[in-house]
Order: sequence, then C-alpha cells, then structure tokens
Amino acid sequence: MNQYEMVLILKAGLEEDERNQVLDRLKDAINQNGTVGEIDDWGTRKLAYEINYNKDGYYYVLNYEADPSVVAEVERRARILDQILRYLTVKKEA
Repeated sequence: MNQYEMVLILKAGLEEDERNQVLDRLKDAINQNGTVGEIDDWGTRKLAYEINYNKDGYYYVLNYEADPSVVAEVERRARILDQILRYLTVKKEA
C-alpha cells in the first residue's frame, strides 16, 4: 500500500455539518481498501484566483494509505461533489 496526501478546497460558505459530510464521503471510499491518517484543517484562506466566482476557500489536507485503485475512486467522488472547488492527490515518498 502507498501513502497519499490529498489537498481539498471546499466552498468557504459551507456550514461545518456540510464540510463533515464531504469528508465522510471521501473517508468511506478510502476505508474500503485503505486507512485514513491525519486530517489537517487549515480553515478559510483567500484563493490566488477566483474559482467559479469564489474568492475564498476552506482547506483540508487528508493523509491516507491505500492501494492505487482507491485513489481513482476517491478522486471520482471528489469530482462529483459540488462543494469541492479543487483537489489534488500526490503520492508521498517512503
């Protein structure tokens, strides 16, 4: 299994419950064939440029360990969710 780090930028106007629902959907995909590690909550930050008329975003960094096939499923779910403005997954070096 490989270690991955995923940065998520959610819409800044979301309530805490809505943000937790988004994280739960992604964690469910990871937990099927992997394990979720540390989740860093960076809070609201100003974006470098507007994304879909949003000037601010709510940042999370999600660390997890999983098979490469899980990454495709997690990114598929992130692409579907309207609350996520951007995401990026990188493989961590051991």
